[in-house]
Amino acid sequence: MVSKFFAFLDRMKLIDRWALMRNTSVEDVAQHTMQVAMIAHALCVIENTMFGGSLDANKAAVLALYHEAAEVVTGDLPTPVKYYDDDINRAYKNIERRAEQKLVDTLPEELKSAFLPCVRPDKASAEYVIVKRADKMSALIKCVEELAVGNNEFKNAYDATVKSLEGVPEKSVGYFIDTFIPAYSMSLDYLLD
Repeated sequence: MVSKFFAFLDRMKLIDRWALMRNTSVEDVAQHTMQVAMIAHALCVIENTMFGGSLDANKAAVLALYHEAAEVVTGDLPTPVKYYDDDINRAYKNIERRAEQKLVDTLPEELKSAFLPCVRPDKASAEYVIVKRADKMSALIKCVEELAVGNNEFKNAYDATVKSLEGVPEKSVGYFIDTFIPAYSMSLDYLLD
């Protein structure tokens, strides 16, 4: 049997994000996924090291690698559309579940149980919650980078993303924002200095 699973996932690089907004640099789902995996891993390490957490950083990184897997079937539906109202959101979640199942169904039978929790994770797990925080952090980084080069198209997205991250219970989120986010608006000369 030839499995289409990884060939499907490889198509993440073909799906552009932020499609409804004017971008100074294009970001694809593969780039986003890698960034979310690094941030999720970092948030777990920070939470465990500095704030007494007991998260599995490696599990969070793996969940992050697959967190947009369904988009190779559905494409990237812009956030304002996805969350426009409850009916649209429910319909999209149903489409997303079907897409996830379609992906899992492309695996050899003996591998399905190993990859199912990656593609369709337990959304109540602490590590998945961290992935969602990392996903928002990735959006914040995109906004910071765009605003740093004068693209005010991202001002409202920046404000909304900051608001969504304020008051989350994980202290690692605030720490990451204070410690690492400011550098994303720096030029290469300042980063090398």
